[in-house]
Amino acid sequence: MIKVDQYQLIRRLYAVEGLSQREIARRLGISRNTVKKYCKGEYTPFAKTSRNRQRQVITPEVEEFIKKCLKEDEEEQVAKQKHTAKRIYDRLVEELGFTGGESTIRHYVKELKDKPAEAFVPLIFDPGEAIQVDWGEAIVYIKGKKTKVHVFCGRLCFSAMPFVMAFPHERQEAFTEGHIEMFEFFGGVSWRLIYDNTRTAVKDGWGKCVGELNENFHQLMVHYATKAEFCNPKRANEKGLVEGLVCWFRRNILVPIPRVDSYEELNKLLLERCLAYQAHTIRGRSKTVGEYFAIERDKLIPLPLRRMEPIKQTVVRCNTFSTVRFETNRYSVPVEYAGKEVTLKASVFEVSIWYRGQRIASHPRLYERDCVQYKLEHYLPLLEKKPRAVWNAQPVRAAGLPAAFWDFAKKLGSDYGVVKLLKLTAEYGIPAVLSAMEAAASVGSYAYEAVRTKLELGQYDSKPDKPITDPVQIKQVDLSAYDSMLVGGESA
Repeated sequence: MIKVDQYQLIRRLYAVEGLSQREIARRLGISRNTVKKYCKGEYTPFAKTSRNRQRQVITPEVEEFIKKCLKEDEEEQVAKQKHTAKRIYDRLVEELGFTGGESTIRHYVKELKDKPAEAFVPLIFDPGEAIQVDWGEAIVYIKGKKTKVHVFCGRLCFSAMPFVMAFPHERQEAFTEGHIEMFEFFGGVSWRLIYDNTRTAVKDGWGKCVGELNENFHQLMVHYATKAEFCNPKRANEKGLVEGLVCWFRRNILVPIPRVDSYEELNKLLLERCLAYQAHTIRGRSKTVGEYFAIERDKLIPLPLRRMEPIKQTVVRCNTFSTVRFETNRYSVPVEYAGKEVTLKASVFEVSIWYRGQRIASHPRLYERDCVQYKLEHYLPLLEKKPRAVWNAQPVRAAGLPAAFWDFAKKLGSDYGVVKLLKLTAEYGIPAVLSAMEAAASVGSYAYEAVRTKLELGQYDSKPDKPITDPVQIKQVDLSAYDSMLVGGESA
């Protein structure tokens, strides 16, 4: 291909000066055929040629072979063992004696694979009209452990204001809690909500053919005076704002990968990022997301006076070891409730136990299988009656009390004294008790009364705001084979 400057000379010499093609070729030192091609202005060196022209080497036989290879890939559905253009070229050479170039096959395969782009109708929403909702997945580090989290995403369609909250799963209670937290974050509810066909909302059907709604989801819609609409299958464009939100949050908020100690810390980070997004101006819009959100907030349906509880609720009986079962795990309650029926309420992150309308215990919810979660303070009244059990009591062993505590306790010479030390930790907190122990030991006094006296003098921080230790979970062990060996023995 000639350069533009050469093309300019050819055109001027031919059209203005009237030179022959032969003379122009001689003067410029280029072939007569080139001059012939460009002298009349029918062709230009800067015009882009189409790649869609048929290659002469792509015979019907070659074309059929290529299409056959691609069809085999579709039928097999093995993503990592599909024909590449290179492999198709090699097979053409081996099986058909193909003599054309590899690049020709590459271009033709690309043409066959390229699908026409889908066209979409641009959508516009009124303030307060709709929220789009979806789930996404992401990787974070929680207490140093690489963890896959499920991210509930919602976005107001008019202002594009986002809401994002992470959960350990996508079950009904997470779905419900995500909505409630989102409504409270926005300060109201849109007239309708747009979803794909998630089974936490829909029992059967899809799109405009949705049949019965999930009972809990239906109650949620009724309580917040809104309605649900569902996208047709494989029509993500119908909720494109929130589809884009999931991708945006993964790329921008979750890169680098967050390292947090809890879901609470992670969700605080996510909400901070949602609030910061108010300063963003979307391309083609004159105002920030926050300015549009201020307009939209006033158009939302007001929140109901009573907050809907996103919980599972069931009645269970406490066993003789003062624990209750929920799903595959057990949770401790104060020993005075052993053998009683209680109400268990489970949200995404908490299990609480109630007796006659009073909360008697609460624990972080477990998602592992066959674990027991104890709180030591639940068992202290029983240990006062059975002090000899203190050294082997599972709630005590599992509490993870520091070695300094046990070093002092072993020198007491009294099982009951150890129990009373445990009660001091409930009253004053472990740091204060350890400091008092150290002070008592420095003067050679290894007695409960010495520790108590120093604490009462007020030299150390007093009563803690939280329990003795964090709740402790341990894996259950099947000891049924040994039950017969314990017949007649004293139960701790």
